[in-house]
Amino acid sequence: MLRKLTIFCGIALASAFSPAPLAPGLRSARYQRAVTRHAVSPKMVWGDKDYLIAPSILSADFAKLGQEVDNVLAAGADVVHFDVMDNHYVPNLTIGPMVCKALRNHGVTAPIDVHLMVQPVDRIIGDFIDAGASYITFHPEASNHIDRTLAMIRDGGCKAGLVLNPATSLDYCKYVMDKIDIILLMSVNPGFGGQKFIPSVLEKAKEARKLIDASGYDIRLEIDGGVTVDNIKQVAECGVDMFVAGSAILKEPRTQDAYKTTIDKMRQQLASAKVAK
Repeated sequence: MLRKLTIFCGIALASAFSPAPLAPGLRSARYQRAVTRHAVSPKMVWGDKDYLIAPSILSADFAKLGQEVDNVLAAGADVVHFDVMDNHYVPNLTIGPMVCKALRNHGVTAPIDVHLMVQPVDRIIGDFIDAGASYITFHPEASNHIDRTLAMIRDGGCKAGLVLNPATSLDYCKYVMDKIDIILLMSVNPGFGGQKFIPSVLEKAKEARKLIDASGYDIRLEIDGGVTVDNIKQVAECGVDMFVAGSAILKEPRTQDAYKTTIDKMRQQLASAKVAK
């Protein structure tokens, strides 16, 4: 009797702490999206540019979000970056999958890069997949099983990646290099926009680039926090090829021309960057 009770309790606990299974229709829809997305060539997924600029909508005017995103993409941005915060993993509360879906319904076709600063992380991944996310990254500290979380993202048809805080070790990436498409390095402490760049992350970027090159996998090295026209060249020379910039781009005057001026200056700096081999 005791053995039966123990087995029953074990099953109950496993059920309670396991992600709920997807409904057949939802599973099928996500699978079809995965097939479609994975059938696209890597060049189309990442674009044919050596460097990608990804403005963060955290700095946008949310009263005119659709127009803001239209303007910054028309100004030359490559990717739309979402900073998703839950007021639990980080001390701020921002946006969820409904905003992602609204931008897709608005007509945004550019890649949407979702950076999850939430804990637990698994339960919201499916919502962002359904909302139209292209890339989903998360902090390893927020996942009970990093390998499983990465698999959830890829199985949903999105690019998957790990986000490392300034003091978080690259060791988290070493044994999942075959399962990640992005390594995102935080160059500020996560939670708020407009912070100053932490210079010590530059050495970390060099180490991350060596790790990526040694792996032989097609992995983007992204950086988020304090990226400006003045430092983007130095960051690129450390091996970074995808740049999140919020307040450096999305600021007054909020016009397409102003955004284009900043993005063009960033591209000029990137064109002169000399990446060490």
